[in-house]
Amino acid sequence: MNFAFGREEEAFRHEVRAFLADYRDLDGFFRQGRVWPRVKAMFQAMGERGWLSLAWPREHGGSDASAVMEFLLWDEVAYARAARNPLAAGIVARTLIRHGSAEQHARWLPPIRSGHLHFSLAYSEPEAGSDLASLRTRASRQGERYVVNGRKIWQSYAQDMDCLWLLCRTGSSESRGRGLSLLIVDIDAPGVQLTPHPTLDGEQLNEVLLEDVEVPVENRVGPEDGAWALMSEALADERHIQFPPGRVRRDLEEMNAWVREQGLADDPHVVRRMADLAVRVLEVEMHGLRVLDAMQKGLPAVVEAAANKVAHSVVCQEIARAVVDLAGPEALVEGVRPSLLWRQSLWETIGGGTSEVMRGVVARKGLGLGGRA
Repeated sequence: MNFAFGREEEAFRHEVRAFLADYRDLDGFFRQGRVWPRVKAMFQAMGERGWLSLAWPREHGGSDASAVMEFLLWDEVAYARAARNPLAAGIVARTLIRHGSAEQHARWLPPIRSGHLHFSLAYSEPEAGSDLASLRTRASRQGERYVVNGRKIWQSYAQDMDCLWLLCRTGSSESRGRGLSLLIVDIDAPGVQLTPHPTLDGEQLNEVLLEDVEVPVENRVGPEDGAWALMSEALADERHIQFPPGRVRRDLEEMNAWVREQGLADDPHVVRRMADLAVRVLEVEMHGLRVLDAMQKGLPAVVEAAANKVAHSVVCQEIARAVVDLAGPEALVEGVRPSLLWRQSLWETIGGGTSEVMRGVVARKGLGLGGRA
């Protein structure tokens, strides 16, 4: 197998690196909530270069670039710690392109493409996380509007976003996934209330209460009760950039630097531990390339993406915990890098789909275990 990228792809990678030189101190990958104005400005600069719409079809203002180019872009952004890929330009835009009306294209795609409009996913609920088909937030249609009532939780960065990408129930209570719809809700709409939930790494997740929130029917994306298929399509498009290996590679480099600063670099036990972690990081990179390869071949990459997510989560936790083991209490002092990585790694098990669910996907669909795949 040839793991090298082509000349044009490597040239693009170097172009991205040069661009990111101005944002090397941003640290928005971990601290977006604290530096959002600069992260948003960076997204707008990326929008000017056409990078937010890199893989969009040309008729919608994109470059129709390959998944490889998009992978390289967000892998470099993750390695630079600059930001996480914006949901608006990915899941939201791809769903709008496929299933939105001409009016919706004209209204929402240009500001998303330019980096001026941003979304938070409003999927999970207090009693509907991994099992989204059981969610209860209801949108009742009344003429040309929906009236929405319910509660969402764990919304990342919602405090800075412009809109909610809201998954809600428009069918009967028993309809499960067959009765769900997608609505675009203005974050400042009357009846939308955000409550912050501080996290161990100093950031926050959000709880969103919706009380009699009125949403125009024209803000529904796709057919009523038809959101389940739309979500699956958009998620499939994003698999190659959801968990970029550049993040884990940078984790290891920072931990190696910390070990050297502590005077531990020549300790045989430390050398062996860090060498083992270096191999694990290579495994994560191979998982990321397996996802990319499957997508390039037009395959669904469900199993590859699930395995990649688990490996990514486990290895970033192993790196952070190794430094705690090796450096002791000094690694847990608030404000030092190892402490941040250790605290942040704790919720990697849950973010982006719990590792338990992902392992179940690999077992059922990849290994044929536990009944019908």
